[in-house]
Amino acid sequence: MPLLVPAGNASAWTGPTGNNTWLLQGRVPALVDAGVGSPDHIDALQRALHGTPLLLVLITHSHVDHLSGWPTVNARWPGASMRIHPGLQHGERVTAGDTELTVLHTPGHAPDHCCFFDERSGDLYCGDLARLGGTVVIPATRGGNLAQYLASLRLVASLEPKRLLPGHGPIVDEPRALIEQYVKHRAERDEQIVRAVTGRPRTAAEIVREVYSDLAPVLEQAAVETVLAHLLKLRDEGRVRQEPGDRADVTPAAWVQVG
Repeated sequence: MPLLVPAGNASAWTGPTGNNTWLLQGRVPALVDAGVGSPDHIDALQRALHGTPLLLVLITHSHVDHLSGWPTVNARWPGASMRIHPGLQHGERVTAGDTELTVLHTPGHAPDHCCFFDERSGDLYCGDLARLGGTVVIPATRGGNLAQYLASLRLVASLEPKRLLPGHGPIVDEPRALIEQYVKHRAERDEQIVRAVTGRPRTAAEIVREVYSDLAPVLEQAAVETVLAHLLKLRDEGRVRQEPGDRADVTPAAWVQVG
């Protein structure tokens, strides 16, 4: 069974328990995600390993809360190797602990995002693909892509995992229900955004103020990024357009419904 070792970085961004890292013990002691280098995290990993050296760190994606702890981990266990996409290829099988994980390239939240699937147990280490208690930010100006994200959700659903072991929050025991909820939420958000730009050009920030309620100020920019990801998807579908002179790669651009 994988062991949850919290990364010790609770915040408004990472949630009340911070990042999850998952330790797989066995003949190839391996860690999914590296945390942020917190001394408490490193000490907890050392206790959990009972003197056995860590040999492998698999990174779900290169956002700082998942990757930046790698130098500290490597300093404690210099024999460990770190692997991340594109060095990890979709469909590749990697020995971790006493099992094999299949690499799934699941872009959308980040271009290099990967999940790791243990076909024997049905556990899927899903990074920032999904979490309980909220949705996932799609940072459009940093490589986030909503169409890719929805395709990644469909890919994971097709594998019928028994559990999702996420990068944040508790284990997901009903993956299908959560994924269906996510897909429904994104479709509903599409419709809210189209209504918001019907007959009047609006920026992503203006749309956020209209369609989000009770949003903490620290999360406003994340919401703007995700709304922009929706707008770019809707543009590609021919449902909205940018006002002349505005650019798709900047959030102040104004958008309006097509037709």
